[in-house]
Amino acid sequence: MATPGEALTSSSYIEHHLQHLSLAKLGVVAEGSFWNVHIDSLFFSVLTGVLFLWVFRSVAKKATTGVPSRLQCAVEMVVEFVGENVKDTFHGRNPLIAPLALTIFVWIILMNLMDLVPIDFLPYPAELVGIPYLKVVPTADVSITMSMALGVFALMIYYSIKVKGIGGFAKELALHPFNHPLMIPFNLLLETVSLLAKPISLGMRLFGNMFAGEVVFILCAAMLPWYLQWVGSLPWAIFHILVILIQAFVFMMLTIVYLSMAHEDSDH
Repeated sequence: MATPGEALTSSSYIEHHLQHLSLAKLGVVAEGSFWNVHIDSLFFSVLTGVLFLWVFRSVAKKATTGVPSRLQCAVEMVVEFVGENVKDTFHGRNPLIAPLALTIFVWIILMNLMDLVPIDFLPYPAELVGIPYLKVVPTADVSITMSMALGVFALMIYYSIKVKGIGGFAKELALHPFNHPLMIPFNLLLETVSLLAKPISLGMRLFGNMFAGEVVFILCAAMLPWYLQWVGSLPWAIFHILVILIQAFVFMMLTIVYLSMAHEDSDH
């Protein structure tokens, strides 16, 4: 990793690496505008998504019943792992759930793995060609993680209404946990808060863990000379691999659980 030059102090180096390449930074929209977009987060999230689709499609096209390649074995292990978790957790019948869970699991792993790229490995050459800011970890951007969580939330609402009907969904909110007309206002308040907390916790958990990991790498690069940065970065990277995998697994499992709950009929 490159060292912060003499013109940059440790604090300014950290602040610089926490900035996104956004439309506001390019002067396209005003700072704080609703239309501001983090270009770097969108680019790397799309890039990792395309990589996932290309690899899995290529393996599927070249799959053989004979001696499989190492890549085919790895893909089959991931697919089987996700399939077993869906089978054990999801109690409805919906052909969308397994592909959705697989996509979420692998996509988040790939986005999280960007955190292992040395801090200055991509931003430094980008700056040489005129790109002033570049954050390469999409899941360290709350707009990306909350967008994914809101997508899961939309599916929860859609399948809740589709399976239970509008009346059944309304009864689930109004008559749970206390099945009495006088408790309807309290039930609505409690269930609405509980419902809204699901996507918030889903997105913020992933963002918080990945942002914290990114900050540790930035601190190692800012506070240590270049020849000693590995002393802090290497042990943290080894530990962070567990965080990368666990966070992808947790997001996938909670998605399956929430959609399974959406497919369950109300029992009031």
